Amino acid sequence: MDTLSERWTRLEPHAAWVGPQDDRPRPTALLFHGCGGLRGHLPKYAAAAKAKGWRAVIVDSYAPRGWSRQFAMATVCTGLLLRGWERAGDILATIHGVSGRPDVDAEALLLAGWSHGGWGIMEAMSADRDRSGALGVADAGTVSLEGVKATYLAYPYVGFAALNRMRPWRHCPKTLAVVATKDHLTTVRNAQRIHDMVRNCGADVETWIADGTHSFDEPMTAPPMRYDPVLCDEAIRRFSALLEDTAVAPPLA
Repeated sequence: MDTLSERWTRLEPHAAWVGPQDDRPRPTALLFHGCGGLRGHLPKYAAAAKAKGWRAVIVDSYAPRGWSRQFAMATVCTGLLLRGWERAGDILATIHGVSGRPDVDAEALLLAGWSHGGWGIMEAMSADRDRSGALGVADAGTVSLEGVKATYLAYPYVGFAALNRMRPWRHCPKTLAVVATKDHLTTVRNAQRIHDMVRNCGADVETWIADGTHSFDEPMTAPPMRYDPVLCDEAIRRFSALLEDTAVAPPLA
């Protein structure tokens, strides 16, 4: 079983950094892809973070494991491998790793997850991390979540396999939760019920109900999922607004 440092050592070579070209400690957004792996929409969100004076790191959970997109589609997307609680180990390891960088403000982090990535974030927020082997790492309880000031959950997976979806969060940052009206993996009612549970722990949760399908911001069409460029632009605008509300970044110049 990996320690957080060992997991980050595996992930770090496959993490893409975007942001101002300086060494100032800046607020940083940690971006976690869906079950289909890295896709063309995440760099757009990273660019939006850079435009606000933030850094962004796009974390590839598959390359360190030697998994192709085709393999992930057949195993992760079908629930055979890497459930959300296991993906949360990558999220904790990334928090651990980036928080030690001098160009990152470890007190101003935002976690952003799409579908499976959102599932992982929710598991990280709700788990008893002091339990031995929690979230698939040996020392989950040693990383602080206090620096996580916000989460962006884009149509997170909250279906039947997300067994802990109604488990109260232990860390409750400001959250923007995106629900798709035509999401084939959940109903709007189910998603809203879960967001209400998160609110009950004291989190400031904004829910945006977007009139699109699951993965509406991903530039592809794989029925029943369909790309919607207008909704994609609106999602990025709302993501940018969340960054602005979360931390005041230093000037670009």
